[in-house]
Amino acid sequence: MKTYEHIIMTVFLKKFIKSISLLFFTLILFSSQTFAGVTFVDSFDVNTQETFPRGLAFNSDGSKMFVVGNSNDKVHEYNLGTDFDVSTAVYVDGYDTTFKDNNPCGLAFSCDGTKMFIVGNSSNDVYEYTLTTGFDVSTASYVDNFDLDSQDSQARQITFNSDGTKMFITGQTNNKVYEYTLSTGYDLDTVTYVDALDITSQDDWPEGIAFNTDGTKMFVSGARASDEIHVYTLTTGFDVSTASYVDGFDVSSQDGNPIGLAFNTDGTKMFVVGYSSDEVNEYTLTTGFDVVNTTPTLSS
Repeated sequence: MKTYEHIIMTVFLKKFIKSISLLFFTLILFSSQTFAGVTFVDSFDVNTQETFPRGLAFNSDGSKMFVVGNSNDKVHEYNLGTDFDVSTAVYVDGYDTTFKDNNPCGLAFSCDGTKMFIVGNSSNDVYEYTLTTGFDVSTASYVDNFDLDSQDSQARQITFNSDGTKMFITGQTNNKVYEYTLSTGYDLDTVTYVDALDITSQDDWPEGIAFNTDGTKMFVSGARASDEIHVYTLTTGFDVSTASYVDGFDVSSQDGNPIGLAFNTDGTKMFVVGYSSDEVNEYTLTTGFDVVNTTPTLSS
């Protein structure tokens, strides 16, 4: 017959074992980097057009892809037979940037593709072009430029918020993301410098930059110290002064020098171009823009 003390001890041991098991499971989850369903899918080799690819962009529906590089100093345009599927890319044309800069790095378009922006590393300027046909680089004409020397002498990549009233530049002299406002969307004549975020703790060679739709998540590729896509949350959308670092997603298995970075519209696909492989690498995300998940939940 079980004594009272024996029953109490048995109940205590069962609760203790259950608690230890739950704690052990929790520590396993939180001690390792937990990725939110990011899967490498495919890659597309751009070596025939460019052996030093830097910037990457898509049109809004993913039927066109653009790569800028500084071996041929061109913006290369591709048609995609299936939207946002790099395996279906076919080369179309290239736009020569050498008459303004022979070391193009960053690339961005306005939402309708009637404006194109290129960061030139030789001059350290952002160049603005108009396109008479949206997302057709053969129709591009130079408009204006904006000097970035006051913030960084090694400007790299560029992106905008959805209406073009904010511009963001990565720079490698100070390892920062620079934020600018534009009083008229996508008009470099109206640019004003605002603030900067130092990302030296994550990587000393920041390159590609992208945001989710509302600007509450920012992504920066680190091309030297980490080979990761670094994720930040912003409490105020598109305000880098409110950014907090979350974690990084390692892409070194595909490319040891990730440079250009882009997402599809809903964030369920991520694209990274690197100059180690000269390829555009495609990834799928189970949840849009959820590259890294550092707050896993436990079932009760």
